[in-house]
Amino acid sequence: MTRRVGLAISIGIAACSWLAVAEQQRPGQAPGGRASPRKRVLAWADTRNGQAQHESIGHALAIIERLGYESGMWDTFIRTDSNVISKNPKKTDGTPASGGPSLSNVDAIFFAGHREVALDASQKEELLQFVREGHGFVAAHVGLTAFESWPEFGELLGARFDGHPIVGDGIVINENPTFPATKHLPAAFAFNDEFYQPSRFSRDTIDVLLRLDVKPGDPRVHADGDYPLAWAKMYGKGRVFFGSFAHTSATWDIRDVQQMYFEALRWSLGLTDAEPAPHPLRGSAADLAPGRSSGRGRGAAR
Repeated sequence: MTRRVGLAISIGIAACSWLAVAEQQRPGQAPGGRASPRKRVLAWADTRNGQAQHESIGHALAIIERLGYESGMWDTFIRTDSNVISKNPKKTDGTPASGGPSLSNVDAIFFAGHREVALDASQKEELLQFVREGHGFVAAHVGLTAFESWPEFGELLGARFDGHPIVGDGIVINENPTFPATKHLPAAFAFNDEFYQPSRFSRDTIDVLLRLDVKPGDPRVHADGDYPLAWAKMYGKGRVFFGSFAHTSATWDIRDVQQMYFEALRWSLGLTDAEPAPHPLRGSAADLAPGRSSGRGRGAAR
């Protein structure tokens, strides 16, 4: 009961802080006194081909919708089908669809698709073009596993999935505490999650924001011990963010996790400004005192 009360209080405090930000920075007035339109976010989570369905996905989509609604920053369109990933979506019979979200009328995508998401060649090219032209793309957790057979998606996202060799308690290093999505986090903090390990990434092209601290020579991970958990990058004119958090529904209820994705989406939408700054590996738990625990996110292995 104590943990639930504490969690409720922290979520309440988070909501108040986001609403305060929204009052100061919500979209302003258009010429003539008309309210300028809010941004539009497509929350897209096609998980039909996942090896194990993540029960947290529905809750994650609801959190993204609530953050946009309560802050007044964006309207969210939740979809678990992939037909909408097109400038001109079609119905199942091949005729044009009418109304609803599409790549021609949204400003950013929050992505939590799993493994091989079904897109045809024209949809794939339109998605890449959507981001290259300057729209936002924020992916979470299972999004790293998506489109393994599509090399260009790996270039868009900045890395590929290479298992989750570490599940449980870990120390997370904040490599860029000036970035909007990570400036609320301490220099190092304890966290419990299913930590996705990325591969085929380059620190010359991604700004690693958060990294799991691992001991040199740990046989479970890559030889260099570099284990990014969150990063930002540019893809053409588009702003791209990935966060490994979070595996379980409970982790999505943690204030710091919600704020990270809230700020990542605001950045991707151009509501805040920051330039991704690729850099070599920074810091370790040996020279950074761990800060507060950001909560618990333990779940069954994927």
